[in-house]
Amino acid sequence: MSTNEGPQATDEASPQAPEPTQGESGQASGAGQPLRVRQRRQQIRQRVTQEGFVRIDSLAEGLDVSIMTIHRDLDVLESEGWLRKVRGGATAQPSAFHHGDVAYRAQVMADAKQNLAQAALEFVTPGSSVLVDESTTCLALAARLPELEPLTVITNSMAVLKLLATDQGIDLIGLGGAYYPAYDAFLGLRTSEAIQSLRADILFMSTTAVTSGFCYHQSQETVAVKRALMQAAAQRILIIDHTKFAKHGLHQLAPLSDFDTVIVDAGAAERDLAPLRAQGVNLHVVTTD
Repeated sequence: MSTNEGPQATDEASPQAPEPTQGESGQASGAGQPLRVRQRRQQIRQRVTQEGFVRIDSLAEGLDVSIMTIHRDLDVLESEGWLRKVRGGATAQPSAFHHGDVAYRAQVMADAKQNLAQAALEFVTPGSSVLVDESTTCLALAARLPELEPLTVITNSMAVLKLLATDQGIDLIGLGGAYYPAYDAFLGLRTSEAIQSLRADILFMSTTAVTSGFCYHQSQETVAVKRALMQAAAQRILIIDHTKFAKHGLHQLAPLSDFDTVIVDAGAAERDLAPLRAQGVNLHVVTTD
């Protein structure tokens, strides 16, 4: 598996030429430029994640660099999906078009994800081969898969690989490609090509947004990988919580009717579900006691 950072992230990021690093005086220093830039941006990511919101002037003062340097850093980190740049600073809070990095998303709708995972587990048969995407929704399911081993699990998610790596009852296959740190996953052309040589019994997948009966995502790289995953599975199951109906994405993936089953939590409004039923979508609504 490749561990090179991918070039595009927003669910992905353009490679940036290393900028001059700043010495304690605020002037550019020569040696070790790329390392210093990476260290500074790592510190920015950590502060934003820990504090939720950080002002640009506070970052500039704390890191002893110019305001313009921080602006450039935030532009790069936003393009990679780590944070959202807002007036005066940066935030870890998602918006309609920025959904937060994987650490943030793993905490969102945590109870609903556990209920969805329990429902999805009913579709798994011991001895089958299971494709699992990089979504945090399916990460909750992956944690339950050892209950039904032996299984073959195929995934592009580094988090899933780490979770199941030591389980003796799981035959684990990792899909390589370009590694996108903000998503803790492998995405892009090489990942799509790796999937094409495989055929699995069942796919579990989630999506960034559902609009007018279609799945949407924030990057073409994500869409390409998920399309390949769909082609590689005999049975396709989409797992979504009701917040997906209020979100937006730039790139259309597929209609929900392309999935054999769509599992959704009980928080979904009937106004969102009724059009899907009319389109022939097989909905499985998870109720809670």
